[in-house]
Amino acid sequence: MNIELIVVGKTDSAEVTKLVEMYSGRINFFVKFAINIVPDIKNSKNLSQNQQKQLEGEAILKRLSTGDRVVLLDEKGKEYTSVEFAAQIERIMSSGVKKLCFVIGGPYGFSEEVYARADAKISLSRMTFSHQIVRAIFTEQLYRAYTILNNTPYHHS
Repeated sequence: MNIELIVVGKTDSAEVTKLVEMYSGRINFFVKFAINIVPDIKNSKNLSQNQQKQLEGEAILKRLSTGDRVVLLDEKGKEYTSVEFAAQIERIMSSGVKKLCFVIGGPYGFSEEVYARADAKISLSRMTFSHQIVRAIFTEQLYRAYTILNNTPYHHS
């Protein structure tokens, strides 16, 4: 199985980028992992929030294939402990899915079309994080999930 993290826009923080790169490298030890960056919408200041979500949504949907399993990182999604998240990853791996796509939307969330395409929604916390910092938090949790599944000393229960 391959895992792809689809994100809207580049991060403007060198520190966040460095953390994401570090955890991405660690994840690739266990599974093929890639980050797919949807370019920021041009002239977004002239667009409403809904117009911006719509354009971002169209760009996200273009990056998905028919057989992909799509999981949105969304504040209204289901919350998991790290161990529960690892179990979900294991369940998806054993289901025969070829590509698992996690999606982090832009600052205003997702369009209705992206919600309709999603197979699941997960939340990292009841708190709100910037869509940029979520990249670092999520890649760390994905790495943690694989260390749990492989009994690698990283996660402490």
